[in-house]
Amino acid sequence: MKFSLLALASVTASASAFAPSAFTGKTVKSGAYSASSLCMKYKVAVVGGGPSGACAAEIFAQEKGIDTVLFERKLDNAKPCGGAIPLCMVGEFNIPETVVDRKVRKMNLVSPTGVEVSIGSTLKPDEYIGMCRREILDGYLRDRAIEYGAQIVNGLVTSIDIPADHKVSENQYTIHYQEYQEGSSAGVPKDMKVDLIVGADGANSRVAKAMDAGLYNFAIAFQERIKIPDDKMKFYEEMAEMYVGDDVSPDFYGWVFPKYDHVGVGTGTVVNRPAIKQYQKAIRDRAGDKIAGGKIIKVEAHPIPEHYRPRRVQGRIALVGDAAGYVTKCSGEGIYFAAKSGRMAAEEIVRLMEGGKRLPTQAEIEKTYIKKYDKAYGPTYIVLDLLQKVFYSNNGAREAFVELCNSKYVQQVTFDSYLYKTVQGNNPLDDLKLLGETFGALIKGYSIAQPDAEYSNPVESQKRI
Repeated sequence: MKFSLLALASVTASASAFAPSAFTGKTVKSGAYSASSLCMKYKVAVVGGGPSGACAAEIFAQEKGIDTVLFERKLDNAKPCGGAIPLCMVGEFNIPETVVDRKVRKMNLVSPTGVEVSIGSTLKPDEYIGMCRREILDGYLRDRAIEYGAQIVNGLVTSIDIPADHKVSENQYTIHYQEYQEGSSAGVPKDMKVDLIVGADGANSRVAKAMDAGLYNFAIAFQERIKIPDDKMKFYEEMAEMYVGDDVSPDFYGWVFPKYDHVGVGTGTVVNRPAIKQYQKAIRDRAGDKIAGGKIIKVEAHPIPEHYRPRRVQGRIALVGDAAGYVTKCSGEGIYFAAKSGRMAAEEIVRLMEGGKRLPTQAEIEKTYIKKYDKAYGPTYIVLDLLQKVFYSNNGAREAFVELCNSKYVQQVTFDSYLYKTVQGNNPLDDLKLLGETFGALIKGYSIAQPDAEYSNPVESQKRI
């Protein structure tokens, strides 16, 4: 079998990601129509206004037979996030260049012993990784959904009443929320009855808790936005950096990503969350002179899911994005998969609703949205989970990871897989050669690496959300 650091990931990296839109798919066999559908619209609530929620609301809002309500508790929310988006997302989701702060064409990888490898020479002149601020990207996608007709509610969903028979009836859900008015920090208690709910409210999803979606393990991502002098900012004009080592994270990596007028410096960990500030200091120290003299302008921290929720659909409630657990291991990518899952879920549900004539069942949503998403991206999550366990587990493996990235073949396959979410034609001979190089790099890495620091957090490590 093929075994390469990132070539292996590419083989399973979403070969069917660009399946035709659900709007042009096969017609679903009609179910029983509700008598109420002849005189009123069904109401769909999308809870959460990030990429997953905004992209779902945009699809629902274009249907005349559906009333769409989009809940977002903080309309200027700046989620702690590296902010990287693949080139395919720019085109697929019609993202204007004004939303992209920086076009990264070079990546600097730094090993635990300080070995640096620069990648990006395989990129074509028009290829890049987009770097965004989440408040800008999310706001643009949300405004577009509103333009299509989604009703925005600036409010925090506090609880949801779920009828006991919601899986076999059309009884409505009741959403309780605090609506915020401009100029006031106190919310006004309100409630709303809806027919279908899409939970796009992140890792701490209240929709997931209400529907008993089950718990998952999570990472803590910590990021500081640092304003650095203009002469130092020039270094990061088209450059991003990635640092590996147990000093910056025992199971992930630290990053320096360029934004509009500052850099985002951060790290994350699952296995030793209590030490996140220690790791954050280490990534600042590793970046050293390149960010020296900078001023911290914002500090951000947020949980990131580590795997799918045990249950992503219950009755007429479906989860998307972080709420469903759609963040990849190894790379920590979540924005594209959030937007894709929101759009995919909405397209399938709209198709099942036949223009607002009927409500879909849990089984129908699972057989369309869930089945198609898992077919397209399930293997990617599995392989990247394996790669993270192999190459982020100790300093020896991290040294090997950086050395392997010297390979032009690895760079080509890595960028093609990330930028386009599809296989770009692997070479079996190069894969075989890379297999040997992988073993060699691991042997060398283990011979020069320092032992990882020991840690223990038996209580915190068992926490789930």
